[in-house]
Amino acid sequence: MNILENIDFNNILKAIKPTQDENEKVKSLSDRLINIINRIAKENSIDAEATLVGSVAKGTWLSGKADVDIFMKFPLSTSEADLKKHGLELGSKCIEEMNGDHELRYASHPYITGFIEGFEIDFVPCYIIKSAEELKSAVDRTILHTEYVLAKLKEKQKDEVLLLKKFMGSIHTYSAEFKVGGFSGYLCELLIIHYGSFLNVLKAASNEWRPNYKIDIEEYGTGELFKEPLVVIDPTDKNRNVAAALKLQKMSEFIVASRNFLDDPKEEYFFDKHIDLNRNEIKDEFESRETKTFLIRFKPPEIPADALYPQIKKTENSLNGVLEREDFKVFNADSWTDESQNVIILLEMEIWKLPQVKKHLGPFVWSKGHQTKFMEKYGNKAYVEENRWVAEVDRKYKEVKPFLDNILVENKIGFLKFGKHIKAEILKKYEIVDILEFLDSPECSEDMMLFFYEYLNKNVYLWR
Repeated sequence: MNILENIDFNNILKAIKPTQDENEKVKSLSDRLINIINRIAKENSIDAEATLVGSVAKGTWLSGKADVDIFMKFPLSTSEADLKKHGLELGSKCIEEMNGDHELRYASHPYITGFIEGFEIDFVPCYIIKSAEELKSAVDRTILHTEYVLAKLKEKQKDEVLLLKKFMGSIHTYSAEFKVGGFSGYLCELLIIHYGSFLNVLKAASNEWRPNYKIDIEEYGTGELFKEPLVVIDPTDKNRNVAAALKLQKMSEFIVASRNFLDDPKEEYFFDKHIDLNRNEIKDEFESRETKTFLIRFKPPEIPADALYPQIKKTENSLNGVLEREDFKVFNADSWTDESQNVIILLEMEIWKLPQVKKHLGPFVWSKGHQTKFMEKYGNKAYVEENRWVAEVDRKYKEVKPFLDNILVENKIGFLKFGKHIKAEILKKYEIVDILEFLDSPECSEDMMLFFYEYLNKNVYLWR
């Protein structure tokens, strides 16, 4: 008996596929927005035309997840300044006419996001291109992507894309945003086009995928240009890897979850895993590890999310490195933000307290000039160990917290590899607290507790 016969994919699709009512609402709204933009463009003699792109245009969006993307196409002869100016003007006037709210965002150039009738709509100016050779900005490819998927993805395969997206979402490997580093929607669509079905993607990942695995649907032969964990050549641009943002960690998690599902398939893999958070259990788990975990907490700078997360990760890595260089041993580290009020960098220490004395390595014994200087500095504390001079000296910092407080000040923080916006916020205000104390404080929110739980249970989403 095939164990997969126990899974009713039609039942899953009923839960994750947009209803006819949802489809009609989104289609109606999109048509109205396009008509408004095209009318405003004509009234103001702006050479631009609106079109629907992305998952909504392709019919590969999940129920309740309709992020509507309206692209405003400008001729290649349009200057970048005019494209930005007229693009933002058309978007903002359309949002205003629909009585919506808006905010300005940035990708390769500014675009405007509107919140209209319960939907989030991106209004993005782009150039009309026929091939990647005409590319002026990264967003210009999006129309080519939409056209390619509509031409290649069979109607029945749209359901396969939905299954793949939902599966990836529930195991936390979906989204190419930096904070996830997972599979993009376009990448999911290409995997279905290449392998034919959801199950075939899982089988290939389980049995074939290795680091630097290559998929070249149009057989361009450019796979060797890329060294990322997964290489999927963009059918619309032979010099681009669609999977460039995919981290090895997320690729590996998808491989493991694919094997787990194929070995023991359950419908639960297509739905968010419920986690009961217990503050005392999380605290007991940290305590039982017999490590020492510090949290560095500060306010996030007011920058776009796609700029914020890389800066936080850079800061985490820099702190990790400077602690190791000082002989403190970091067991593990992680970071989290709510993007508005809190950034937390978690440093779990294997060694957080050091002895008073340490060995300081000096020059090799055959370096006479350096030996003289070393002896002048360390005197009778210096001695020879095999082929080097060594001195036993007192440490300035024996514990982690005083050391961190010492380096997170204006005259020293500049030496750390932090993002400039992060440095500015830390210099304004930060706190270092033991996680056991923080878990007892009212400032420890449910979202923070979930972060701590996921840190302690790194494979929690890969099994059901």
